[in-house]
Parts: sequence; structure tokens; C-alpha cells
Amino acid sequence: MRTDTVVAASVREDRGKNAARRTRMAGHIPAVVYGAFKDPVSLAVSPKDILGIIRSKTGHNTIFDLNITGLETTPVMVVDEQYDPVRGHLLHVDLKRIDLSKRIRVSVPVVTHGEAKGIKLQGALLEIVTRFIEIECVPDSIPLNYVVDVTEMMLGNSKRASDIVLGDGVKLISPAESVIAHVVGVKAEEVAAVVEPVAGAEPEVVKKGKKDEEAPAEPAKKK
Repeated sequence: MRTDTVVAASVREDRGKNAARRTRMAGHIPAVVYGAFKDPVSLAVSPKDILGIIRSKTGHNTIFDLNITGLETTPVMVVDEQYDPVRGHLLHVDLKRIDLSKRIRVSVPVVTHGEAKGIKLQGALLEIVTRFIEIECVPDSIPLNYVVDVTEMMLGNSKRASDIVLGDGVKLISPAESVIAHVVGVKAEEVAAVVEPVAGAEPEVVKKGKKDEEAPAEPAKKK
């Protein structure tokens, strides 16, 4: 989704671990921008700006302007990032230039709306199988998400990727038969788990792991 957000960046002349460490100590993170038939450029950007985009409603589908000092201003998307495995800090980000006139492939979230009738009338469950579908469209047509209405669904019913109304100029890339959500019966084990024990009855404890061994026989008394 196209936004008016502008992220400032500067070209990094030095490479290597020491240069990356100095970049982070200065309050920035290393980045690289590539694509649109142009050479890759090593950059330094604000981690706060990038995290703000990644954590926004549009996430990785956000198209924003990257303003590289003394070089160019170009629309880009975040395509990959690296985090510190211990502290969770953002360490590096890959950005891709976007040609706004060309079709691109993106994954779009799918959310459900309503409560399936099968839940109330048949004691069934609504199971969400797929939360994203892949589509192809021009950048300006990328939706925030797709909403699937499950209100009329009964036991055995399902919603598939082919049931989603994509919009003009949008092509479905995910398999059409991909199940988004379906209404299923409650398994016997799940029913047993919620059944309350009879008053006064001792609950049965099932142990996991090895089978219970037989109790050792009492030693024979000496005559």
C-alpha cells in the first residue's frame, strides 16, 4: 500500500563488521537498497523509522519513499530484516526499489468476520487454516487485508481462496482451492476434556511416558 512516509538514508562508504558496528553506535543500522535495474547501494537508516513501518497496519506491504542524501528519492518496500537473537534489536534491513507502474507479488492478510451459525446451532468449531493469500497487482492496488464473512457457515462448510473478491486488476497467485476457514465437528477427546466429573467420583489420572510397571511381589516369608 502506497503511503506518504519518507525515510532518510545516507550512503555508507565503509563495509565490514567494524563499519557496521560504528553505524549502530551512531544510532543507525546498516541497510541495502536494490532493484529496478539499478546497482545496490549500502546505506545507513534509522531503526526507529524502519520499525515504525514494519509494525504498522500495512507492515511489509508498505510502500514508502526512501530519500538517499545526494543520490535519489525512490519508492521502496522492506523485503527482509535481521534482529539480534538475544536482545531483539533490529540489526539490518533489505529494501527493494518499486516501479509503481509494474505488477508485483505480495502476501495479504485474510481476516474473518462474524460468528458461524454452525457454532451455535450444531456445537461445531470454526477453524482458521490460512491467514494470508498471495496476489499480484500494481502497487497502488495492494489492499490492507481481505475480509471473509463466515456468518452463514454450517458444519462441513468451508471458505477457499477462490471465494475472496479480490478487486479489479488483482490476480490470485495462491492455489484457488486453499482453505481459508472451515467449520468442523468437535473431536471426542475435546468433548471428554470438558466433561465435568460425577460428584464424589475419584478423577482418573493418566500418566504419560512409560507404562506402569507391575508392583513387586512381596518376598516369601521364611518357614
